Amino acid sequence: MGEPRWGGGRPELVRARVQRGLSQETAAEAIGVTPTTWARWERGEQGVRACYRPRIAALFGVSAVEVERWIEGWSYGETPSWPVKDFGDASPAATVKAAALLWRYEMDPSRRHLLASLPFIPTALGEWLTSWNYGTPVASAAQEGAGRAVGLADVARIDEAQRAFVQMDQRFGAGVVRPVVVEYLNGTVAPLLRGRYDERVGAELMTAAAGMTWLAGWTAFDLNRQGQAQQHFGQALRLAKTGNDPLTGVWVLATLTRQATHLEQGTWAVWLARAATDTARRAEAPPRVMALVLAGEARAMAVEANPAETGDRHSARQVEHLLAEAERAYARGATDRDPAWVGRFEAVELDAQAGRCWSLLGDHRRAAACAETVVTAFSERLPRSAQLNRVHAAEAYLDMGELEQAIDSARAAIPMTKALTSARSTDLLRRFADRLEPYGDSVMVREFRDRLNSELAA
Repeated sequence: MGEPRWGGGRPELVRARVQRGLSQETAAEAIGVTPTTWARWERGEQGVRACYRPRIAALFGVSAVEVERWIEGWSYGETPSWPVKDFGDASPAATVKAAALLWRYEMDPSRRHLLASLPFIPTALGEWLTSWNYGTPVASAAQEGAGRAVGLADVARIDEAQRAFVQMDQRFGAGVVRPVVVEYLNGTVAPLLRGRYDERVGAELMTAAAGMTWLAGWTAFDLNRQGQAQQHFGQALRLAKTGNDPLTGVWVLATLTRQATHLEQGTWAVWLARAATDTARRAEAPPRVMALVLAGEARAMAVEANPAETGDRHSARQVEHLLAEAERAYARGATDRDPAWVGRFEAVELDAQAGRCWSLLGDHRRAAACAETVVTAFSERLPRSAQLNRVHAAEAYLDMGELEQAIDSARAAIPMTKALTSARSTDLLRRFADRLEPYGDSVMVREFRDRLNSELAA
């Protein structure tokens, strides 16, 4: 890969237009921009907004990934992880090769920088969903590698490491733990994957590697490196497929749903959520897994429909139905089939998901109550979750017109934000501050903004 080369123009975009026999004026008209804008695009003098990129792909009959390469100037032939290529080949050898390559690039300073700058590519999700739903399962996860023999004790150590890293992430944010996670993947997990193991160990090893790869993606997500996060989530899904582990696949799909929701990719969020729900039902997932995916589907649907703005009562009722179904599922309790990861999904997490849904449904008082419940439950144990919900409560109060209470809630989130290495947390609080612009003449707003800028700059 190379750096974006806007300064040298976009020769691939020019070449595509010329090969189709189009003038700049004709191409501009087809896309819906002025000829001047198109000319600036070709010269590299102006960015191309996201809404025009699918139109360019459709005009020239190429993939969205190819258009991204034309626009951003990346030469990504050396990086098969953008997006994950050959996703349909779930053989252990192909999966191990792809995973090890991605993790090795994470350890290379130049490639790590470029991975961190990758954009989120929604269209890559289509191939992943197709391969996950319809790809042929591997006959065996066993491998006769060149490395040492691998046993269940090695797998157990990966699981223990992941639990420790997750606790660090929850308490301090991704900035502290992510370098350790990717180093562990490259230095410990990759050699094990290249080793020798039978079918049972291979399946468990793929699941453990998927969990650690999920964490690499999650920590990138928390640092707002969305394309980088997407690549690790895709690799985690591939590892789960190779290990024939549908419940781990559900976990990854649920997280991809959350990422798409966060990025307001409503349609993709719904598709991902439904894939997670369908997979969970086919696998006869335990109740708390079902609760997790149903809550995620509710939020995805709320983002896509946005009933508070559109007045779509049908979608609002569907969201409410999914939330009620999730609560009933969670109330059925834990089982001996619960995967380890679902143990972190506490009852109060349903309040967090419900709060975001109620906000999109226009019931801001209920949204605030849900967020306050989460803050009370998590303020000591899970400071990042508490911080996020403290800001969500502030947003709900602001939507109700209760400015003073909104400022008080957001002010309480400032020291929590400062203590975290979480770009996601910081951005959420700054976006709230931006929403205060209509009240910019208020003394309390000016004081809040001054304190926020002072504390986060320190």
